[in-house]
Parts: sequence; C-alpha cells; structure tokens
Amino acid sequence: MARNGNSGTLGKAVDVLDAVASETTAPRFTDLLARLDQPRGTLHRNISNLIEEQLLTVRPDHSYELGPKLLKLAARAWAGNQFRTIAEPHLKAIGEATRETIHLGVLSDIEVIYLDKVEGNQTVRMHSQIGNASPVYCTGVGKAALSVLPDDELEARISRIVFERHTNSTLCDGDALKTEISEIRHTGIAYDREEHEPGIHCVAAPVYSSNRSFFAGISVTAPSFRTPMDQLTKWEPLVQQTAAAIMEDMENKLGPRA
Repeated sequence: MARNGNSGTLGKAVDVLDAVASETTAPRFTDLLARLDQPRGTLHRNISNLIEEQLLTVRPDHSYELGPKLLKLAARAWAGNQFRTIAEPHLKAIGEATRETIHLGVLSDIEVIYLDKVEGNQTVRMHSQIGNASPVYCTGVGKAALSVLPDDELEARISRIVFERHTNSTLCDGDALKTEISEIRHTGIAYDREEHEPGIHCVAAPVYSSNRSFFAGISVTAPSFRTPMDQLTKWEPLVQQTAAAIMEDMENKLGPRA
C-alpha cells in the first residue's frame, strides 16, 4: 500500500519493501515503477540503497526479493516480542486441549498480522504463517480485534476496507460487517465461517491491553470436514478463558498500562 505524497525518504523505501513483499512473483523495476507513485530516479535510488543495506536482493533475472537482513531483523523481533512470549504458554495449552491449530494475531490498520501459530496434531494446509497478513473482515482473529475498537476508530477502519470475495461466505459489505461486529461485542466471540479459505473455519476471542491501545485476537482453527460448527461453539468458553488469561498475564508482567 503506497503512502501519501508527503511521505519522506524512509517511508518511500518502506513502500518499496512492502511492494516486493506483496507480489506473488518477484517483481522487476518496471513492475515497481507501475505500482508505486515514485519518480523513476527516486525509485532507482531507493532500490539501490535497500540492496546496499541487504534489505533487497537482485535475482539473476533482474527481479527483486526481500534480503537476508530482513530475515535477521524479523527473527529478532519475533524472539523478543513480549506479548508473544507472554501468550505462548497459553497458546500451547489451548492447542493441547483442542488438538487443532491456534493463531495469535495483532491488528494492524485493516489487516491482522499473525504473530504466532501452534500447529494442530493433524496438519491441514492453511494460508496463515507467522508474519503473514490477512484481511480483518474475513478472519476470526481480525473480527475479534475489530470488536474492541472505539466506535469512531472502527468506522474509520471499515471505511478503508476494499472488500474482496475470497469464498462464497465472505462478508463483502461494510454494513454487514458492522452488524457482525455488534454481535461479537455482545457475545465476546467471533467466527470465521469459511470466509477466508474454503473448508477452514475458526472460533476467536479478542485480546487487548487495559488502556485499549493494543488490539489482537486468538483463535482455534480447524477444517470443517473434520470439525463441525457445533464443536467450535463448545470451544467458546475455552477460547475466552485463554484470552482472559493472556490479558491478565500482560497486566501482571507489563503493568496496568500495557
């Protein structure tokens, strides 16, 4: 997502990294030029600087991929993240109890970033990976995190969503999403009813800081062919208890303003 025209040098460089990371195939210079609102000379300088810093790598076919220093920085960020560290034993516990895949995701504008994942005993291929971003409107973790936003912030974020139909069940309308968020606020539970990936559904609950400055969610995710919806509903108390335990640990270890 390109930033506005007032973005500085660092912001424009980050836009290049974001564009490279978002492409399904390694982009060439002309691809990035078409995608980003940067003059040719500016884009060339940004790419050269990123390559020099090992944040980008040039492939033999003159396309670009993320560089090795990003992997190093990401590994350090993941290992040192206090929230993930606090949540980890709770994620493992609910994973053992359900034997299904557990996700921990943090809200980032109109996406949810997967911060951790505990694989289920019976692995089924899913889109999610640690560090991946998914839309908030069609994921249980994303909708759970949205539900604890203040009303004005919720409205602002929903207004920026460009809805895309991923499956026949995807919510593709802002009003429909608001209606569902209202229900989630009432129950404290969010669902992904095969809205992001066909055959995959989940039950989720919000995780947030005591001062509501940090918004995240946890979920139990399972293939619908093996785990029916009534089983997900039976896990509602467990998901809520796990979210509450994480929040209590956050406050105890990081302080009441965490």
